[in-house]
Amino acid sequence: MVFHAAWPLAEGQPPLPFVYVSRHGETSRTFSILNDLARDEPLSPTQFSLSVHNAVIGLWSILRADNSEMTALACEGDGLQYGALEAEALLAEGAPAVLLVVAEEQPDAVYDDWIDDVPFSYATAFRLCKGHDWTLSRQTRTTHDEPYTWPHALNLIQVLSSQSSFCQNQGKGHLWTWQRNA
Repeated sequence: MVFHAAWPLAEGQPPLPFVYVSRHGETSRTFSILNDLARDEPLSPTQFSLSVHNAVIGLWSILRADNSEMTALACEGDGLQYGALEAEALLAEGAPAVLLVVAEEQPDAVYDDWIDDVPFSYATAFRLCKGHDWTLSRQTRTTHDEPYTWPHALNLIQVLSSQSSFCQNQGKGHLWTWQRNA
């Protein structure tokens, strides 16, 4: 799913730094491994090696023969924004563009009491370049409003698709604002 979203943005481009964001990472794969372990079934070394958070960027590097800087982040619900900040740091260091991917796989039902922020599996990809089209700002929140129920990356995609100039995402303790500059 991640590669399906990201590949078209990287196709025909020189190697790009890659920022991968997933709050829950490979929870479903890990759960499957734990089930195999509980049933005394042999564990798959391949499944185990893919159960780590940075497996996606490792596979991307191998498949694309790309040794660019790659980062895997696990953030609360604010992953999109922290991923954008990481991408901005890479752009400031001279990268011509950065691939930012935010993805979540809907976890198994056994996690429903703990994981309620993934309505369905999704992957979003953005190729970010230096520019002044958008501004991202963060404000501290003193109220404890419920965060948006829509994942931040999907909220931003909806705004970009509608040509709206404003997007707000509530994070833990702060409010993120995306503003299209005139």
